[in-house]
Amino acid sequence: MEYFFLTPEEFRQRIRNNEFLEYEEVYPDRFYGTLKEQVEKQLEAGQNVVFDVDVKGGCNIKKFYGDRALSLFIQPPSIEELRRRLEGRNTDSAEQIQIRLNKAEYEMSFAPQFDRILINDDLEKAKQEAVGILTEFLGK
Repeated sequence: MEYFFLTPEEFRQRIRNNEFLEYEEVYPDRFYGTLKEQVEKQLEAGQNVVFDVDVKGGCNIKKFYGDRALSLFIQPPSIEELRRRLEGRNTDSAEQIQIRLNKAEYEMSFAPQFDRILINDDLEKAKQEAVGILTEFLGK
């Protein structure tokens, strides 16, 4: 996937023109999004497109493409396990970890809106399951 850098005003204009599949203003005047035109070019070229987006973006993409898209929600086995993993990394403060946990709980509330839920309790098993889910979907 290519990255395009736009000024905040250019981004807002494209929002008004409904040119994004999904977008988010992550920080004031700091936007991230997926342009419909770019995805369509890749699909027309026969490419499969994989998105790594937040839950709202995933829901928007699924709504736009319907059965042509597979939405896969990857989640930890539990919030407690996620806390253990984050604390084990020793990369974030206790406050940062709590912010991430709060966000994860919020995002997990969207899981039922996705086609499939994959629980990442064992990384190798989760990778194999993801490949199986994608292979099945692409074989349709």
